[in-house]
Amino acid sequence: MSAAPAPLPQAAAAAALLQADGVCLSFKGVRALHEVSFRVNPGELFSIIGPNGAGKTSILNCISGRYQPTAGTLSFDGRRISGRGPALRAGLGIARTFQNLALFAHMSVIDNIKVGRHHLLRNNFLTGGLYWLGGARREEREHHAAVEDVIDFLEIQHIRHRAAGTLSYGLRKRVELARAVAARPRLLLLDEPMAGMNLEEKEDMARYINDLSREWNMTIVMIEHDMGVVMDMSDRVMVLNFGEKIAEGLPAEVSAHPVVRQAYLGSEAAR
Repeated sequence: MSAAPAPLPQAAAAAALLQADGVCLSFKGVRALHEVSFRVNPGELFSIIGPNGAGKTSILNCISGRYQPTAGTLSFDGRRISGRGPALRAGLGIARTFQNLALFAHMSVIDNIKVGRHHLLRNNFLTGGLYWLGGARREEREHHAAVEDVIDFLEIQHIRHRAAGTLSYGLRKRVELARAVAARPRLLLLDEPMAGMNLEEKEDMARYINDLSREWNMTIVMIEHDMGVVMDMSDRVMVLNFGEKIAEGLPAEVSAHPVVRQAYLGSEAAR
């Protein structure tokens, strides 16, 4: 397994890496999010939970730039990103995985992972043409080494040259994580990374995510339905219901919150 990157300086821990203030999102009058506010600190594993249709993926789409909020603001490292496109956010260091797999099925695993580093390439058409003189060769080696680090970390050396579409569901989920991690993001957004997996696959994925958070010091925002995983791994948890935040705090505090218990289990659980 490859060595983790050096931890970020602790001096930066005082300021939020991601800040959401009063975020609202509507589709033709249908309210998906209503005045959702929260902050994510550097190096934190911040989980978002809630019943189906609560707005969890909607808030991730707003952070990544797939959706633009109808009201409210989003800031990343003190810079407002509301109204800016996904490309700019990727350039700032935001990467994500998707609830539904979004791999290139006909491409090999290693080529899928390399796509995750495309926005980091600095050589253009002209300098790339001078392969031996313009730095393109050195850049290619650097990016290839970074991809190899991720392949080693996620233990997918044995499938590196296989077409992504021929893999099992669990391995495809791991490849999608690899593509996001290859960008070495400052903020990693994970949309149900363990959905549809068997117990062994879940345990492996939980271990990788935990190592990314604790050893690679990567800031993670994760949506996950497995409450055991969420409560074991998260630093803090936010709960959404019908597009509104109903609770936020430490895992133990959130799991004991009567409103959260009612949203998940019905009124009897809240008594």
